[in-house]
Amino acid sequence: MGEALLRLRGVQKRYGGVRALRGVDLDVLAGEVHALVGENGAGKSTLIKIVSGAEVADEGTVEIDGTPLSGGSTQAAMEAGVATVYQEPHLFGELTVAENVFLGRELRTGGRVDWATQRTRVGELLAQIGLDPAIGDVRVADLPVAEQQLVSIAKSFAHSAKVLILDEPSAILTDREIDVLFGVVRNLRAAGVGIVYISHRLDELAQISDRVTVLRDGEVVATEPTGDLSVRQVAELMVGHELGAATADRPAPTGEPVLAVAGLGRSGAFSGLDLQVRPAEVVALYGLVGSGTGAIARALYGVDPADAGTVHVDGRRVRLQSPGDAAAAGVAMLPGNRKQQGVFANKSIAFNISSAHLRHLAKLGFWFDRGRERSIAQDFLRRISIKAPDVGTAVGALSGGNQQKVVLARQLVRAPRVLVLEEPTQGVDVGAKEEIHRLVLELADGGSAVLVISTDLAEVLQLADRVLVVRKGSVVREFPRGAGQAEVLAAAAGDDGEVAA
Repeated sequence: MGEALLRLRGVQKRYGGVRALRGVDLDVLAGEVHALVGENGAGKSTLIKIVSGAEVADEGTVEIDGTPLSGGSTQAAMEAGVATVYQEPHLFGELTVAENVFLGRELRTGGRVDWATQRTRVGELLAQIGLDPAIGDVRVADLPVAEQQLVSIAKSFAHSAKVLILDEPSAILTDREIDVLFGVVRNLRAAGVGIVYISHRLDELAQISDRVTVLRDGEVVATEPTGDLSVRQVAELMVGHELGAATADRPAPTGEPVLAVAGLGRSGAFSGLDLQVRPAEVVALYGLVGSGTGAIARALYGVDPADAGTVHVDGRRVRLQSPGDAAAAGVAMLPGNRKQQGVFANKSIAFNISSAHLRHLAKLGFWFDRGRERSIAQDFLRRISIKAPDVGTAVGALSGGNQQKVVLARQLVRAPRVLVLEEPTQGVDVGAKEEIHRLVLELADGGSAVLVISTDLAEVLQLADRVLVVRKGSVVREFPRGAGQAEVLAAAAGDDGEVAA
């Protein structure tokens, strides 16, 4: 590794009464992958905005390759050699790859765009990161998400980036796609690029990063070689305390099933699903990406109705042909894609929490009780630690973990009989994950039946009383609490051993 390409000293930033950054020092070296981790709200996003020129620090300095960076100009940051690739690629789907790569900075000859030179240059960039140069003329919308992510990286290097910021690059990728991404990152590191790698998936750090910096409440609490810290140690630095076991000392569930599913199926998606969930029980459906678990979640909430089988809630047969049917039956759902399916980003916290309970919050059948709406939202702000100035704050202004808490709060206004949680902590930090787990278990302890549908094996094993493994649209194994991670993963990947006792 070489000299520092990115150097921050004493960087501070305040938003009103909130101190987002408190004297942050950070060095990123040439040929280094430097992981930056912290809970949602720890200051990572603010730091990125300052380095990329979208925000101006109140105090402190930022240098790129020894030259001070003038804040408040993304163009100046780009010209200094800073490139940022976000979790969701910022590309124009209707334009070709080549058009996207040079958008706004087209190569020109005699005042006209030199399309031939651009295509040649794009082909070279694509080849450098392992993509087929021929896709330069393909519409971005026609590419898989993983390839769109790599095109974003190619775009950053069309303009000689020295410092590359990768913000949650693997959050929406499969394991195979992550391997490809890591290969690209290693090649860039070997070429002398300084890379800031931001991720909530702490198990990735040892695979890809050289050093890790932990932020907590806007301050750097540790910068260490990645190999000197275990995943658990990093997590405990992030939250500031030791992590406990969420399912410790939970009593075995008893009683008649709240949710009973028999022979449920949807043509082409899943088939023959049998499961039961008792009061105060957490059952997990675990499968690899593409196993059919997402389709099961949508069927149980009536989004994409099943075309075979039966569902009973508290012994009563119910038809789940729409989300309205599910709500009437006492089934609530936390969707996996909170941005598209879970939140009204430009609406307030209070609106988002109350939006599914308009009749419940009506006076005399038709007057909406605004006071009660605010009171309920304020109670959830305290109860589940939603970090926001007040209940009038737009949800889009919150961190990912706090947005997820708002969506969960909506389900808790009227305690459901069945709560279906699809990827409940995807894209949130370890602290928010711990809080969400606590809330889920509290709801189960109150008598609800909880069905967790997740591709996060560690989460499944921590939360669930029983784990049903789904492969190719069918449940292939069942494991009790305490099952080993290796055997559950093997079942999901194709091991056809006997059902665990």
